[in-house]
Amino acid sequence: MTLEAIRNQITQLLSEFEEQVELLPGQLFVVGCSTSEIKGSKIGTAGSMEIAEVLYEVLDAFAKQHGVYLVFQGCEHINRALTLEQEAAEKYGLEPVSVIPVQKAGGSMSAYAYRKMNNPVVVEHVRAHAGIDIGQTFIGMHLKDVAVPVRTSVRQIGEAIVAAAKTRPKLIGGSRAVYELQDGTTCH
Repeated sequence: MTLEAIRNQITQLLSEFEEQVELLPGQLFVVGCSTSEIKGSKIGTAGSMEIAEVLYEVLDAFAKQHGVYLVFQGCEHINRALTLEQEAAEKYGLEPVSVIPVQKAGGSMSAYAYRKMNNPVVVEHVRAHAGIDIGQTFIGMHLKDVAVPVRTSVRQIGEAIVAAAKTRPKLIGGSRAVYELQDGTTCH
């Protein structure tokens, strides 16, 4: 798998994602990524900063286009802590922790992001509005309560299985609850 093929796959995935999901400026978009899995190796065994660089360039352009904050999930060696811009952490009241992701403790993707972001911090938890999971890194713990799969034609990036999700508010109220008015007005 070439770096150009990886770039094309992530670009296609994000293009199809944005056709289905309305992202609002300031929302959190979490990315879990195993560059090892992309290469066809077991997660955590063959990380690649070169693959992380290609993915980051595309993801960063996507985030800037939509005005969203990227959040990069680290690996289990830093308890899946998340790298994001300090501005986003402050906006969402997230408390930074003391760790710097590196390739062997954090993973290539979060390590690369930490070095490319303007003012990165690492936090333990977020409640993201949407995200993608490349290589079965299990981003679900970092999404809002009701995650909804977003299906795209891109099922893999390299050799890594890909899943995408958005979130929605909980439906509450039971059988008498109303979620859409006759004039077409809907709840958020």
